[in-house]
Amino acid sequence: MLRVLTLSTLFPDETRPTFGVFVERQTLGLAGLPGVEVEVVAPVGLPPGPLARHPRWKALATLPADEMWKGLPLHRPRFTAMPGLGGFNPGAMVRALTPFLTDMRRRFPFDVIDAEFFFPDGPAATRLGEALGVPVSIKARGADIHHWGRRHWTRGQVADAGRGAAGMLAVSAALRNDMVALGLPGERIRIHYTGVDLARFRPVADREAAKAALGISGPLLLSVGALIPRKGHALVIEALARLPRGTLMIVGQGPERAALEAQAAARGLSDRVMLLGPRPHEALPALAAAADVGVLASSSEGLANAWVESLACGTPVVISDVGGARELVDRPAAGRIVARDPAAIAAAVADLLAFPPDPASVRAAAERFTWDANALALRDHLAGLAGR
Repeated sequence: MLRVLTLSTLFPDETRPTFGVFVERQTLGLAGLPGVEVEVVAPVGLPPGPLARHPRWKALATLPADEMWKGLPLHRPRFTAMPGLGGFNPGAMVRALTPFLTDMRRRFPFDVIDAEFFFPDGPAATRLGEALGVPVSIKARGADIHHWGRRHWTRGQVADAGRGAAGMLAVSAALRNDMVALGLPGERIRIHYTGVDLARFRPVADREAAKAALGISGPLLLSVGALIPRKGHALVIEALARLPRGTLMIVGQGPERAALEAQAAARGLSDRVMLLGPRPHEALPALAAAADVGVLASSSEGLANAWVESLACGTPVVISDVGGARELVDRPAAGRIVARDPAAIAAAVADLLAFPPDPASVRAAAERFTWDANALALRDHLAGLAGR
């Protein structure tokens, strides 16, 4: 029996059902395999004292400390997180989790700690693993390396965590190369691709009818990602201004919403840009399958789930040359990789609209990304670390 403690500050809860949904899906797949037991620890960082009652954190403060989440035993121990001082979070997590995991291990003698994000999870996990005598795996997903791995106050913690881990995972070969460039030992890094539910994310028989059901006529572009500068939504809006027709749907929430609305209004595109806000993951297949092109102009990624989900729906993508883009868009039917430039984005979209690839050929590029393969690879990786 392989007993796994999954440690993740990215995990859904009743107030944020789509937060870290890819971690949830991966963990459910692992827990569903024979001979594997999994419990999840999703630490909740709260500011000290009265600040915890601020609307920003109030809902998190009321989350249950323990619950069954879709069949997974889930624990949410609290730790003190100082707003704006994220570099101190790993130490705070260690102080809170050391007694918690010591007690937990008496009941659930886990063989390995599976940390699902490189910061703050990674540095905390390696210190906890050393204290408990348990091997640690850390998964890199993109921003954790490209942001926290380069910031002055946190890059040393990221590097130390990687060197202290028994093994690491990267969502693409490109991200693995970036990790090695930071000084992490490449021989301990395994490429671990994401998965996609091919039964739910699939092409529709009539794309025009699918668009009509959404109240859309004409070309439809879809961009899925947090409303933050790194995702490049502003560049896609500028690209839309260069196209004579078409609607852009943006799914996500974040601090850039007001700026994006103002940009669309200033460019005379308010009737062509639809900011849908967050949407349940269950709603995404219908949107992705109805779209003619998926567009994401990110400045950094590991290998975005939104890319894979779009292709699985038979919808080609126009994406920037970051992360695992070239590992996914490995054939013309899958889409175009372009510079982060509105003119280049618009030209690629126009090309795909004028000469749309066969949806079955687009989907073929995503068919190797399955959750079954993801779960088996994760089990083998963790079992190997536990067996050393």
